Amino acid sequence: MGILKKDYRKLSDEQLMAGVQHSDTSAFDELYQRYSRRLLYFFYRMLSGDEEKAQDFLQDIFLKVVEKPGLFQTNRSFSTWIFTVAHNQCKNEYRRMGNRSSVHNDENLDARSLPENSPYHPAEEKVDHSAFGQAVMNELGKMEESHRGTFLLRFQENFSIREISEILDCSQGTVKSRLFYTARKLADKLKALNPSNSEVLGNGKE
Repeated sequence: MGILKKDYRKLSDEQLMAGVQHSDTSAFDELYQRYSRRLLYFFYRMLSGDEEKAQDFLQDIFLKVVEKPGLFQTNRSFSTWIFTVAHNQCKNEYRRMGNRSSVHNDENLDARSLPENSPYHPAEEKVDHSAFGQAVMNELGKMEESHRGTFLLRFQENFSIREISEILDCSQGTVKSRLFYTARKLADKLKALNPSNSEVLGNGKE
């Protein structure tokens, strides 16, 4: 009777990271599969549409996972931990570059990558997805990184208010106020593209 092969797809992120801490390359491969695309999108949008820099940051963050897996405590949530590391990378880059520039135009950045429950996801029959999604990203790119990051974590990554406060190391009240400000500003700017949308914040977990 052969040895049963472990199905890594059934393991939690935290179990996989425990495997990485014991040099399990298959556990790392599964984590990379789960998070590489999400993190790449996050970096791309936080770094003003710089694809090369986003790829570099993605490589750096997974190198940190491989080289210093002990930084992660397995009783924590891996998703909030990895996005905390990602956000800190972006903050350090802003400090280094003094970068507050807007997101570049990119035809590949469209509303299809916004979650369906986002209040800025347009009705398909009324609005061109590409134009609307690009408008959202352009307006986000004009905002401070703290507001941009908070919005992306909530509506792109679907983190709860509590999780975002942990990632950004701020109070839940601060997270809510940033979301309210960003949502109101976006709603005003994008009303012409999606006038039927009266909701400012989606129904999400607290």
